[in-house]
Amino acid sequence: MSRSEVSVEWPWAGIDPQSAFGWNGRRAFATSPDSPDRTMSLFKTDPEPWNLHVGDTCLVGIPETLVRVVDIGRYDPPQDVGWLPRPHTMLVVVPAEVLGEDDGDTIDLDSAALVTIELVSRG
Repeated sequence: MSRSEVSVEWPWAGIDPQSAFGWNGRRAFATSPDSPDRTMSLFKTDPEPWNLHVGDTCLVGIPETLVRVVDIGRYDPPQDVGWLPRPHTMLVVVPAEVLGEDDGDTIDLDSAALVTIELVSRG
Protein backbone atom coordinates (compact mmCIF):
# COMPACT_ATOMS: atom_id res chain seq x y z
CA MET A 1 0.00 0.00 0.00
CA SER A 2 1.21 3.53 -0.80
CA ARG A 3 -0.30 7.01 -0.66
CA SER A 4 -1.66 6.69 -4.20
CA GLU A 5 -2.49 3.00 -4.60
CA VAL A 6 -3.29 -0.28 -2.93
CA SER A 7 -2.13 -3.56 -4.44
CA VAL A 8 -4.18 -6.74 -4.21
CA GLU A 9 -3.02 -10.28 -4.87
CA TRP A 10 -4.43 -11.21 -8.28
CA PRO A 11 -6.38 -14.47 -8.00
CA TRP A 12 -6.70 -15.30 -11.72
CA ALA A 13 -3.11 -15.57 -12.90
CA GLY A 14 0.21 -17.00 -11.83
CA ILE A 15 3.60 -15.34 -12.14
CA ASP A 16 5.36 -16.32 -15.37
CA PRO A 17 8.94 -17.19 -14.34
CA GLN A 18 10.04 -17.04 -18.01
CA SER A 19 8.62 -13.54 -18.57
CA ALA A 20 10.75 -10.53 -19.49
CA PHE A 21 8.56 -8.33 -17.24
CA GLY A 22 8.81 -9.67 -13.68
CA TRP A 23 5.15 -9.23 -12.67
CA ASN A 24 4.73 -9.51 -8.88
CA GLY A 25 1.32 -11.21 -8.86
CA ARG A 26 -0.58 -8.09 -7.80
CA ARG A 27 -2.76 -5.42 -9.38
CA ALA A 28 -2.84 -1.82 -8.18
CA PHE A 29 -5.96 0.26 -7.57
CA ALA A 30 -6.06 4.01 -6.89
CA THR A 31 -6.63 4.94 -3.23
CA SER A 32 -8.54 8.12 -4.05
CA PRO A 33 -11.98 8.36 -5.69
CA ASP A 34 -10.71 11.51 -7.48
CA SER A 35 -7.65 9.85 -9.00
CA PRO A 36 -7.49 9.98 -12.81
CA ASP A 37 -6.23 6.36 -12.71
CA ARG A 38 -9.44 5.23 -11.03
CA THR A 39 -11.37 4.79 -14.27
CA MET A 40 -8.61 2.92 -16.09
CA SER A 41 -9.59 -0.54 -14.84
CA LEU A 42 -12.81 -2.43 -15.39
CA PHE A 43 -12.02 -4.40 -12.26
CA LYS A 44 -13.23 -2.93 -8.98
CA THR A 45 -12.76 -3.90 -5.34
CA ASP A 46 -15.40 -4.24 -2.65
CA PRO A 47 -14.89 -2.45 -0.39
CA GLU A 48 -13.53 0.47 -2.47
CA PRO A 49 -9.70 0.61 -2.48
CA TRP A 50 -9.57 3.79 -0.37
CA ASN A 51 -11.32 1.85 2.40
CA LEU A 52 -8.76 -0.99 2.42
CA HIS A 53 -5.84 -1.45 4.79
CA VAL A 54 -2.85 -3.79 4.65
CA GLY A 55 -4.00 -7.35 5.38
CA ASP A 56 -7.67 -6.73 4.55
CA THR A 57 -9.68 -9.12 2.44
CA CYS A 58 -11.75 -7.79 -0.47
CA LEU A 59 -13.79 -8.95 -3.42
CA VAL A 60 -12.47 -8.20 -6.91
CA GLY A 61 -14.59 -8.27 -10.03
CA ILE A 62 -16.09 -6.39 -12.95
CA PRO A 63 -19.51 -4.87 -12.28
CA GLU A 64 -21.95 -4.91 -15.21
CA THR A 65 -20.42 -2.38 -17.59
CA LEU A 66 -21.31 -1.28 -21.11
CA VAL A 67 -18.09 -1.02 -23.13
CA ARG A 68 -16.95 -0.49 -26.72
CA VAL A 69 -14.44 -2.94 -28.17
CA VAL A 70 -11.78 -0.76 -29.83
CA ASP A 71 -9.29 -3.47 -30.76
CA ILE A 72 -8.76 -7.22 -30.63
CA GLY A 73 -5.25 -8.49 -30.06
CA ARG A 74 -4.47 -11.97 -31.32
CA TYR A 75 -1.05 -13.35 -30.42
CA ASP A 76 0.72 -16.39 -31.82
CA PRO A 77 2.75 -17.23 -29.85
CA PRO A 78 0.79 -16.04 -26.80
CA GLN A 79 1.84 -12.61 -25.52
CA ASP A 80 4.42 -12.23 -22.74
CA VAL A 81 2.61 -10.05 -20.19
CA GLY A 82 4.17 -11.36 -16.97
CA TRP A 83 1.49 -13.85 -15.97
CA LEU A 84 0.35 -17.37 -16.83
CA PRO A 85 -1.42 -18.47 -18.83
CA ARG A 86 -0.02 -16.17 -21.51
CA PRO A 87 -2.93 -14.63 -23.41
CA HIS A 88 -3.46 -15.30 -27.09
CA THR A 89 -6.63 -13.19 -27.48
CA MET A 90 -7.31 -9.91 -25.67
CA LEU A 91 -10.12 -7.40 -26.15
CA VAL A 92 -9.20 -3.74 -25.76
CA VAL A 93 -12.28 -1.98 -24.41
CA VAL A 94 -13.32 1.44 -23.14
CA PRO A 95 -16.44 2.33 -21.16
CA ALA A 96 -19.20 3.28 -23.64
CA GLU A 97 -19.47 6.85 -22.29
CA VAL A 98 -15.74 7.53 -22.73
CA LEU A 99 -14.93 9.32 -25.99
CA GLY A 100 -11.19 8.63 -26.18
CA GLU A 101 -9.62 5.25 -26.69
CA ASP A 102 -6.68 5.81 -24.33
CA ASP A 103 -8.76 5.31 -21.17
CA GLY A 104 -9.45 1.63 -21.68
CA ASP A 105 -8.59 -1.74 -20.29
CA THR A 106 -8.02 -5.21 -21.66
CA ILE A 107 -10.04 -8.37 -21.18
CA ASP A 108 -7.96 -11.53 -21.46
CA LEU A 109 -10.27 -14.11 -23.00
CA ASP A 110 -8.08 -16.92 -21.60
CA SER A 111 -8.22 -15.63 -18.03
CA ALA A 112 -9.69 -17.69 -15.23
CA ALA A 113 -11.64 -14.58 -14.17
CA LEU A 114 -15.36 -15.17 -14.54
CA VAL A 115 -16.39 -12.68 -17.22
CA THR A 116 -19.67 -12.78 -19.12
CA ILE A 117 -19.72 -10.89 -22.41
CA GLU A 118 -22.95 -10.06 -24.20
CA LEU A 119 -23.09 -8.35 -27.60
CA VAL A 120 -25.45 -5.37 -27.35
CA SER A 121 -24.88 -3.80 -30.78
CA ARG A 122 -22.42 -3.55 -33.63
CA GLY A 123 -21.03 -0.10 -34.48
